[in-house]
Amino acid sequence: MKSVDHKCINCNAVLKYNPKGKNWKCEYCGSTFNKNDLTKNEEKYKETKVKEDVKAPLVEMDEYTCQNCGAKIVADSNTSATFCVYCRNTAILKSRLTDKFEPNRIIPFTKTKQDAIEGFKKICKGKLFIPNEFALEKNINEIKGVYIPFWLHSYDMHVHLTGTGNNIQTWTVGNTVFTKTEVYNIDREADYSFESVPVDGSKRFDDAIMNSVEPFDYVELTEFSPSYLSGFFAEKYDVEEPDADRIAYDRSSKTSFSALTKSIRHQSFVPSTKEITCKNKEHEYVLLPVWMVNVKYNGKMYPFAMNGQTGKMIGDIPYSKGKAFKWFMIIFVITFIVLMLITFIL
Repeated sequence: MKSVDHKCINCNAVLKYNPKGKNWKCEYCGSTFNKNDLTKNEEKYKETKVKEDVKAPLVEMDEYTCQNCGAKIVADSNTSATFCVYCRNTAILKSRLTDKFEPNRIIPFTKTKQDAIEGFKKICKGKLFIPNEFALEKNINEIKGVYIPFWLHSYDMHVHLTGTGNNIQTWTVGNTVFTKTEVYNIDREADYSFESVPVDGSKRFDDAIMNSVEPFDYVELTEFSPSYLSGFFAEKYDVEEPDADRIAYDRSSKTSFSALTKSIRHQSFVPSTKEITCKNKEHEYVLLPVWMVNVKYNGKMYPFAMNGQTGKMIGDIPYSKGKAFKWFMIIFVITFIVLMLITFIL
């Protein structure tokens, strides 16, 4: 993907996106700019170059490929990748991105790296048996901001359901038990609309983790600009849209049938036909912000992730058997001494 590079209007240094201020800040002269400032400057720059009959300089995105797990992560040419955010492998190969990488929209980061670090420390705080090496500063500082690829599908569905419903009544008169069974033919139909049904576009990013850090507020989706990638990583999708469509469509269909079935108030219902018609279908490719780090302990990776929009944090804390045994022995010794003293006094 190619795009006009965003540089400081005052000193020409490369600008990085600032999640807190929702603007672009120059780390050299301290100047800040909003998107309108950059757009106006960009248009002015292009007009000048057109007059000079010279093409505006373009910046290509870089692709980082992990030889260990195969992850393909995209970042601008000013972002350095020293390790894989998924498996922590340090042998990351950098190459020029040749495939087109252009999402429709993006939710920019609103939570900073410091927010993610504080969230990580909060999860670790108070855990008595957490390994000492687990919360080392080097692990905490390796938290990275990653844009995760997602497909969002929207559907307008018409659902038609037929079957048999039964109502059964039982009563007793004297020693005789009476049963009344009423059988009904059921024919129901309804329209359901589904907007932005999400499907993770990355096979490497654990769906369980993504489900845990959700939801995202899709109202804040904005038109994609490569400028939002400054200082962050963005993984390329490896789940194709047709595959994602099947997942989202199946989820929406099951939800529709479930909702229509629940509207049937009979004691039992046996469906005979299920028909669904999709009257309208749309999709878009988006990037969603996540702060993440994988901490390796005893040969196992423990993932931590924070929703880069809401700040919701999830993580799995390992259990140190050595620490647990140490505390057990301390408590045992203290208890033994107390019991001995009580016995001696009595």
